Amino acid sequence: MYKRVRLKDTVEVPPRELGDVTPGLVKRLLQDKLEGRMDEEVGSVVTVTEVHDVGEGTVLPNRPGVYYEAEFDAVTFDPQMQEVVDGTVVEVVEFGAFVGIGPVDGLLHVSQISDEYLAFDGENGRLSSNESDRALEVDDAVRTRIVTKSIDERNPRDSKIGLTAKQPGLGKHGWLKDERERREEATAGE
Repeated sequence: MYKRVRLKDTVEVPPRELGDVTPGLVKRLLQDKLEGRMDEEVGSVVTVTEVHDVGEGTVLPNRPGVYYEAEFDAVTFDPQMQEVVDGTVVEVVEFGAFVGIGPVDGLLHVSQISDEYLAFDGENGRLSSNESDRALEVDDAVRTRIVTKSIDERNPRDSKIGLTAKQPGLGKHGWLKDERERREEATAGE
């Protein structure tokens, strides 16, 4: 879920920048420091949008810069348990597909994609069914639900988000359309 939040953090202004400490400079330093980082409380900082207040600078022993506390607005992405998210398949591997959901990727394990058995086709980089014409490959749009979440603040790339598509209304967008059309035809025939 995307959120606009008001945060506080401290940035180090290097000596070469001390002549002109402006909200614009502080915003750039906050963006460099925070964008793309994961935090258990706020999620992933997508962008710092506006700096509202810059406090007085503090000098620390044996440090060349000056530290300023700033209050600012940011857009964050905080994946919530059981949240339904649309994403795009960014990689297909033998054990499933990685799905880009906002600024992070989640794993859609092969057992969570379909009730049909899906075999990995390494030559074509996709997972495909022998029972139907269903296949999942890079750039496919999917709707999934977040079922597990483990955030690693130190190493955001090691954060893990588990997804499922095995519930009604979830799956590859084309499959959902086919399902809807089958239901409509069945209803019309009654």
